[in-house]
Amino acid sequence: MTRAATTIYEVTVRRDGRFWYLDIPATGGATQARTLTEVDLMARDYIAGMLEIEPDTVELRVRIELPAAVNDHLQAARAARDAEAAARARAVAESRAAARALQDAGLTEREIGRALGVSHQRAHQLVRA
Repeated sequence: MTRAATTIYEVTVRRDGRFWYLDIPATGGATQARTLTEVDLMARDYIAGMLEIEPDTVELRVRIELPAAVNDHLQAARAARDAEAAARARAVAESRAAARALQDAGLTEREIGRALGVSHQRAHQLVRA
């Protein structure tokens, strides 16, 4: 049995009171869902009914529009994660520099590990990286 080809339909979702409003440009219309979990089912059924096609031929590309305040928080969270990643990279680079300086001073990897408060295996990684 051959499966029918699917078509991708854009769906824009935003909160509207107690419900989620689903704008579906391909149908020229919209529907709603009570929860985000229902969005796919409601959109697929609405599209299939409006276009008189089988629901299993409907593929969705859902974009959820969030309030500006929420987007601001998400942007701040991304910036904080980026800053954290940069700080971690700097910390690793400084740890490597410290380990190499101790190695240059003649310490063994075990001594470096003890001096830096890390295992000798980690000290090995730091001086070899």
